[in-house]
Amino acid sequence: MEKAEAVLEGVTGSHVIPGNEVEVLRNGEQIFPAMLEAIRSAERTVDLLTYVYWTGDIAQEIAHTLAEQARKGLRVRVILDWQGSWAMDNALADEMVEAGCLVERFRESDERPTRLHHRTHRKLLVCDESVAFTGGVGIAEEWEGDARNPEEWRETHFRVTGPAVRPMVSSFIEHWVECGHPSFSDDDHFPDLEPAGSTSLMVLRGSSGPFWHDIGLAMDVLLRGAQDTINLTTAYFAPGERMLGLLAEAVGRGVTVRVLLPGSHMDRRVVQLASADEYEQLLDAGVEVWHYEQTMLHAKIVTVDGHLCLFGSANVDERSMRHNEELAVVGFDTALCDTLDEHFEADLEVSEQIDLERWRDRPAWRKLVEKAVDPIEHWL
Repeated sequence: MEKAEAVLEGVTGSHVIPGNEVEVLRNGEQIFPAMLEAIRSAERTVDLLTYVYWTGDIAQEIAHTLAEQARKGLRVRVILDWQGSWAMDNALADEMVEAGCLVERFRESDERPTRLHHRTHRKLLVCDESVAFTGGVGIAEEWEGDARNPEEWRETHFRVTGPAVRPMVSSFIEHWVECGHPSFSDDDHFPDLEPAGSTSLMVLRGSSGPFWHDIGLAMDVLLRGAQDTINLTTAYFAPGERMLGLLAEAVGRGVTVRVLLPGSHMDRRVVQLASADEYEQLLDAGVEVWHYEQTMLHAKIVTVDGHLCLFGSANVDERSMRHNEELAVVGFDTALCDTLDEHFEADLEVSEQIDLERWRDRPAWRKLVEKAVDPIEHWL
């Protein structure tokens, strides 16, 4: 474990921060009450950054709660990705603004055309600069409930307290400055954060560029250093040749590699089609590929050897590794990984393993469609 910490620090330039507590929140039934409680308990500041803000009861409740806190005199800042919040009820944004919330749309349509596909995909809530939430959840009715049926998506989110919250705050400020605001004000306290637990964390920001950013580099380190197991869950899987090679090489070292992806309830079929022709390469190398069949699977988690994990907003696709602004956290904690691996095993119980021979026999028309979308795979 110490070796992994040193390698990750050396490769990414980020530091491992001890003394944190991480609470795993499974599905909207746990995620949204925890987030709302943190917003309502805040005494000074609330910062929300999200890609998806759509419709539903939870979209209304969060907007109302943020507005209520702003009316009490708290500083409430909200950054919504311009593209990801297209379906949001504008009345909710208006309500927040009228209540005193500072609301920004990240990279509006009048930005430089070359940057229109560089979206912020970060999901972050920070209250009083001391408690943070990150993971995969969007603000929409799709995430409500407990993944009991296709209308309730399967998700994992994380509540973090301790010194690692500070670099998470900076991932919000980076975007706030890009939206035209100063980097700090008298409302910012940047408090000394006392240890809250025993978990060491490394916080990674991903920004758009020509090659993998720090999250991709961390993924490279984790997969390359795995010795026993890799359990990988992702909503969108378009990995590119380098990532495919890392997974295959791990199997060649004797590592059990299992990849869990959305199945028949996938919300973006084109992404599934784009990656489907790579299944054969993975299966032929000995990677286990599973399709989650209960509902749409939207979680983004990797665990390695039972003591290292990576979680946050990034999927295992070239869009997350290159084009999106992302936020991820590496955790060094056996108990945390045990919880995530338990959830992984439970998800496999409602999943179907892809068989290599059956996959090779899929219809010819489907193979043609998969080939047709290959040229745009890196942009999905």
